[in-house]
Amino acid sequence: MKTLKPLLWLGTLSLFIAVNPASGQTPPSLGLQFSAGQPTLNLTGAVGTVYSIQYATGVSPTNVWVDRTLLQAKGGSSVWSDPSTTAPSQRFYRAVSVPAPADTNLVFIQPGTFRMGSPTNEVDRYLWEDPETAVTISRGFWMGKYEVTQGAYLAVIGSNPSWFNGDRTADGQTNYGTDLSRPVEQVSWSDATNYCATLTQRERAAGRIPTNSVYRLPTEGEWEYACRAGTATRFSYGDDLGYTNLTAYAWYWGNSDGQTHPVGQKLPNPWGLYDMHGNVFEWCQDRFSNYPGGVAVDPQGPATSDPQSGSARVIRGGGWFSYADYCRSAHRGSFLTGWDGLLGFRVVLSPGQ
Repeated sequence: MKTLKPLLWLGTLSLFIAVNPASGQTPPSLGLQFSAGQPTLNLTGAVGTVYSIQYATGVSPTNVWVDRTLLQAKGGSSVWSDPSTTAPSQRFYRAVSVPAPADTNLVFIQPGTFRMGSPTNEVDRYLWEDPETAVTISRGFWMGKYEVTQGAYLAVIGSNPSWFNGDRTADGQTNYGTDLSRPVEQVSWSDATNYCATLTQRERAAGRIPTNSVYRLPTEGEWEYACRAGTATRFSYGDDLGYTNLTAYAWYWGNSDGQTHPVGQKLPNPWGLYDMHGNVFEWCQDRFSNYPGGVAVDPQGPATSDPQSGSARVIRGGGWFSYADYCRSAHRGSFLTGWDGLLGFRVVLSPGQ
């Protein structure tokens, strides 16, 4: 049964709290104010619970509530500003608790703001990390704790294209054995997006995710935001100018022995994500293009192919065969969507947009 609380008026914006807490769960509360012309909400609720922050233009039974973001209740209040509207604008907001995904290998990523790209004085930076852009990720989402493994890919698609699987001695290589906990590779961007679509269909049919949720690739902004995990250094663990500590966090050319390794063997970043540095390069959703600079909210990349890079899509994170500087948080590259050479990916789960 939903618990209704009184309207809170602030200018022409309204706060209407309608929640459906789980049995024994303390109902959340929302506070509302303006910050820099934007409505800013303060959520207090059961710690660790994720809520859908929704809005409508009225509170009659015919009004449609729109999912605006996912927000997780922390120890104190969780603050979130809605960049999609400015005063004066009439909106009614509410918080509705969201069941945790059945997949426990997902980490919730709280919305926030960071600087995307690298400063001009960053050691070993590349020109295509320019210009630094102040990015707001206004929508919370779940992200895979690990890169998609060979086992997970096999279970969804029914095949395993990975090079590092089985006996390759006939190719002058080695017998890699069968370890399905290695990240899947040899997947194109199209293969990765097909995996996400197939997984979405399967999990919806099984009732393990809400009908409005989708598995997808992360945008480049979401990927770097999650990789940095609140840091502004070259790596999520510090600047590491001599790359002396990288081996504790990443599989790369200097320590990989020329192959991938099971996911999750290295130290995670501050938000509990593994192999964001190294192991396999990861596909992102975006077409490759120059950063916009200035300020951006939920950047999606260009809607059409860039004249210089064509239909190339972004890859991130470095890999077992890359130099150490490719594993930096800001490093970016690209490949055409049909290229499948030793590339992998990780998934995001979020409401459909």
